[in-house]
Amino acid sequence: MPLPILALAIASFCIGTTEFVIMGLLPEVAADLGVSIPDAGLLVTGYALGVVVGAPIIAIATASFPRKPVLIGLATLFVIGNLLCALAPNYWMLMLARVVTAFGHGAFFGIGSVVAANLVPRHKRASAIALMFAGLTLANILGVPAGTALGEVYGWRATFFAVVAIGVVAVIAIVLLVPASNGQQESGGILSEVRVLGKLQVWLAMLISALASAGLFAVFTYIKPILTDVSGIPTPMVTWILLLFGAGMTVGNIIGGKLADWKLMPTVIGTLVALILVHSLFAEVSGSAAATIAIVFVWGVLTFVIVPPLQMRVVEAADEAPNLAATLNQGAFNVGNASGAWIGGAALTWGVSYQNLPFVGAALALVGLFVALWSLLLDRRAYRERQLAEEGQRLALEPLAGV
Repeated sequence: MPLPILALAIASFCIGTTEFVIMGLLPEVAADLGVSIPDAGLLVTGYALGVVVGAPIIAIATASFPRKPVLIGLATLFVIGNLLCALAPNYWMLMLARVVTAFGHGAFFGIGSVVAANLVPRHKRASAIALMFAGLTLANILGVPAGTALGEVYGWRATFFAVVAIGVVAVIAIVLLVPASNGQQESGGILSEVRVLGKLQVWLAMLISALASAGLFAVFTYIKPILTDVSGIPTPMVTWILLLFGAGMTVGNIIGGKLADWKLMPTVIGTLVALILVHSLFAEVSGSAAATIAIVFVWGVLTFVIVPPLQMRVVEAADEAPNLAATLNQGAFNVGNASGAWIGGAALTWGVSYQNLPFVGAALALVGLFVALWSLLLDRRAYRERQLAEEGQRLALEPLAGV
């Protein structure tokens, strides 16, 4: 891993741990601050909303600045935000600190992915993005369990102090390792960033991101009752199965970067097809514990195979001014997280059983597949139009060449 990308990966590990570790500390937070566990659960929602709202605001506000100082500022914001979380005297101050921390989430991953892509040759750009996102997947395997265990022994505030320490390391690494300029054109300013949002392909890529994420969270939000009530897996084993899912995500992230560097849109389309099949198979075999455990790993792999190519797709579609679009794509993933959880809950309310809930995820992936095929069709049409234009220009110049 190139050292500048390692610095970005450390920061993404810190951010991923910040986002998800609260889920394992809800009872401790609720008891300490005198609120119910459902109220403590809103700290997760508050963070997600902070990502969605903060992403475009930060991206637009920093559009005219060089990317390295922006990354340093965003990483510093995470350190300050987590310190405020650790020191929060009450529930509402903790909520405010979580939202403030989340404001930099989308912008960091968006701008960081642009920087990572520009640090390597063009044929390795998706792999570079995948390496940066490896910090996020490792946060689910290492950061969240370790943070949860630390919080259970020493109190939930100790977890946030630990994240602060990691964040300080990330800030120092970015300062020392990320080059001030990597030879690539910086953003052209606010107008250039906003102008690329007029491109249909940018919006289609973000829509695929949202649908892929919604398909995941429509099922994953309710994974515990599926594993215990449908598959008959003992509750103590659920944590290990979720770690297996996280391991699959890490493997899928690296595979996705390699495949996207080879064939970007075929990787997106092929992964969506595979997700439809795996979700459907999950519904059919979820009564078997052994089959379910195998499916969960494969599901984790596919979940993150699609992430690097979709981020790369947005960066390429908005190539002349990618900061805002790449940041909004992170917001699209979070919109998918929230909407997928709601869709899954609504399906259960309407009578869909836990066993059949993966079919809802398959349906959302199917819609994403249609959008991806539409996007590929537009690509091929634009390519044919360019070929015809170049051929026409060549024919027009041939008589002049003979003069």
